[in-house]
Amino acid sequence: MKKMLPKLSSDLENGNQTTVTEFTLVGFSDSLQLRYLYFAAFFCIFKISLLAHMFIILLYRFSPNLHTPMYFFLAIFSFLEICYLSTIVPKLLINLLSQKKTITFYGCAVQMYCFLLLGSTECYMLAAMAYDRYNAICHPLLYNVIMRRAVCFKLVIGSCVIGTTVGVLQTTFVFTLPFCGSGQINHFYCDIPPLLNLACSNSHFNEIATFIIASLLIVGSFLLTMISYTNIMWTIVQHQPTASRRKAFSTCTSHLIVVTLFFGSGIIMYLRPKSRYGMDEGKFLSLMYTIVVPFLNPFIYSLRNNDVKCAVRRIVSKSKG
Repeated sequence: MKKMLPKLSSDLENGNQTTVTEFTLVGFSDSLQLRYLYFAAFFCIFKISLLAHMFIILLYRFSPNLHTPMYFFLAIFSFLEICYLSTIVPKLLINLLSQKKTITFYGCAVQMYCFLLLGSTECYMLAAMAYDRYNAICHPLLYNVIMRRAVCFKLVIGSCVIGTTVGVLQTTFVFTLPFCGSGQINHFYCDIPPLLNLACSNSHFNEIATFIIASLLIVGSFLLTMISYTNIMWTIVQHQPTASRRKAFSTCTSHLIVVTLFFGSGIIMYLRPKSRYGMDEGKFLSLMYTIVVPFLNPFIYSLRNNDVKCAVRRIVSKSKG
């Protein structure tokens, strides 16, 4: 395993093999006041996001009327979001209040693997959720046949298999490289582009591999999601009355905004040329899909839903009774 650890450039020149055991996450700002401000904002968003996602999971568990494919996917997605947020945000919060913003080599590898695993799984879970809505609106008479329980489990397992594969491949490609210099990662978590910038060997193969995998993952799942929503909107326009059409368009538009933010920021982050990669710009792009979108998801996908509101009212009335 020691052969996988990065070496300092000065040691490479001298023929020695002194290993680096940790990286430094630069984060957002050296200003103490700004760091306190970031901490307060991210802490509030993190707590609200966790509570909202936990609420969806518990509501699904204790509300029989929500035991449908749509809410099954939402509950699974909320669990993934909790894990996804917990991979990035706690370390970010600690570093905002700490002078020593370090992460061990293996800790960095684990964080990257978990981030890629969960993020990749979520990409195809979003596609699965869009496919479920497509069948519910475009094929209502066949919906229960198409979206039977076994199919739902296969979609979830397939998403997890894709996520695991992406996580293993990308983490292996990055952490078998030798790293040079101070070990400073100009980011708030261990992401692929800033780590490739620290490589002291030719990382051209790794950049090509990242581009191909990101293209297949992000663009592929985005296209599948957009195909479902395009068919949904076409069906709404063709067959729904005006009042129902407005409500359906409102819901689809909200979903599409979140999907566009999530996939759009990911596409810009991972598919643009390295020569056009700005580290500070990359940090704020990463905020969109690591913190902002997971915060918005529970409110847009479920808490605005009438079925969810009815389930909450039932639980409240039972608790009072």
